[in-house]
Amino acid sequence: MRPQVVLSVEQALTMTYATLRFVHLGWRVIRIEPTPVPGRKSKGDPNRYIGRPVAGEDRHSYFISPNVGKEAIAIDLKREEGQELLRRLVRSLRADVFCTNTLPSHHRQLGIEYEGLRDVKEDLIWCCISALGLAYPDVPGYDPVLQALCGYMDLTGHPDGPPLLCGPPLVDLKAGDEAFTQIILALVERGESGAGQKIDISMAQAAVSWLHTFLPMLEMGSPPLELKRSGNEHRQFIPVNAYKTADGFIYTAIGSDAQWSRFVQAPLFASLHQDRFSSNEGRRQGKGELHAAIEAITRSHPSVQIARVLAGAGIPHAPITPIEEVADLPFISSRALKTVAPDGRTIKLPPPAVSTGHLEQIGGTLPFAPAYGAHTDSLLEEVGLSPSEIAVLRAQGVVA
Repeated sequence: MRPQVVLSVEQALTMTYATLRFVHLGWRVIRIEPTPVPGRKSKGDPNRYIGRPVAGEDRHSYFISPNVGKEAIAIDLKREEGQELLRRLVRSLRADVFCTNTLPSHHRQLGIEYEGLRDVKEDLIWCCISALGLAYPDVPGYDPVLQALCGYMDLTGHPDGPPLLCGPPLVDLKAGDEAFTQIILALVERGESGAGQKIDISMAQAAVSWLHTFLPMLEMGSPPLELKRSGNEHRQFIPVNAYKTADGFIYTAIGSDAQWSRFVQAPLFASLHQDRFSSNEGRRQGKGELHAAIEAITRSHPSVQIARVLAGAGIPHAPITPIEEVADLPFISSRALKTVAPDGRTIKLPPPAVSTGHLEQIGGTLPFAPAYGAHTDSLLEEVGLSPSEIAVLRAQGVVA
């Protein structure tokens, strides 16, 4: 598939992450942000100002990684002149994809609804991410709110503790991945039919689509209490848990009776070789006692020794890696991306979900995240406006 042109009225994370995945493919991604609001110090995407300052006042640390490799233009889409500029960008740049995670009830007043942009370019792929989908145009949503609404918080935490958020913003990222996938599929279909497509991504639906090991089990008779918060334990496979060692913790996952048999054949854990624990159901019946017995052993030995025994028995296990050490894991550091800040600093970025030929060609280094409106002039010149015309639009507040 040839590199595509993507225009995106995006902010926050979910759509910003989706379009980053197109950057990883070598596609051209242009993010469209609003012109400054009188009296407000911050300009454009609020995420520009979250985290520590990295490059000027409008590129803070939270903003950088999801926006590397993109271009940025600032247009007032509330004005007809701004909407005409958007249509001109779609037409003149021969945009393949238009994305937005703006509240759907605002689409028409901003001139970004599917029907209007389809009239400009009939084969345009149009994609929106919103809290509950286009059928609920007035419902705003951020990841934590969707985690609460869709049951994630009821499933996260310890049984005797309060509901908790998952660490990473799973709903944002899941919806972003779905937008990426559906756009790719729509482009493939367009290659066969020549037709554009409207894609409607509900963050809530995407989130609940992941609950395969919960909702169907309720349908088939599992009591809710059996599926709710379970701390670090697995709800079905026993024993799967984090166990304290003499110098930290180690996570151990025994997912079958065969693995359990190998586990208790190791001399260190031979005391657990009991008939009542030979099946997963038997281990479930005595899981409290079993977890305590395992930890009574592991806490007397350093993590490296426990890991050596588990590896010898072919048991999946891992240390609890501190977040500050994750980037240095050898299977991550060898595939990590990077960018270079305006002051010359090299900044390591997470690896792509899947490495691509484009990233290998450019050595894994992506251009730094754009400053607010950094490409406004160059993009408008590209679609045929003269410097004097751009100056007039800027003076009128149509662009920034």
